[in-house]
Amino acid sequence: MDRYFEDYQVGMTESFGPVTVTEEEILEFARRFDPQPFHVDPVAAKAGPFGGLIASGWHTASLMMRLLVDHYLSAASSLGSPGIDELRWPNPVRPGDRLTMHIEIVQARTSQSRPGRGIVRTSTTLTNQDDLPVLTVTAVSFIRTRP
Repeated sequence: MDRYFEDYQVGMTESFGPVTVTEEEILEFARRFDPQPFHVDPVAAKAGPFGGLIASGWHTASLMMRLLVDHYLSAASSLGSPGIDELRWPNPVRPGDRLTMHIEIVQARTSQSRPGRGIVRTSTTLTNQDDLPVLTVTAVSFIRTRP
């Protein structure tokens, strides 16, 4: 769906998902990018601080990003991001969790320095099947205005 800056209104909320996290995905991501025992070794993870295997926070952030690209950002207008203001992982993600993304637009303004684009600040929460937050982030996106 093609969306432009004008379509991102302050107060707008949307939810997308769920996406199910598998043990295989947790292990594959962690072996490659975050090989801590509680992410890569189910046996060691049971004796670890979380009492079992958990996904890397960066894996969780990647799942959120995939949902954003698939359902929220528009290829016609997305111009990238200068970064995020906050990122938290308040609860771990475990194999079999079903994650849903909840978005609220908290600020939208046109760029003063770059005509033709707006700046959208989004509060995003990823929750599991028990409605517990597993990721919270405040992100900033550059979005092209309507031609």
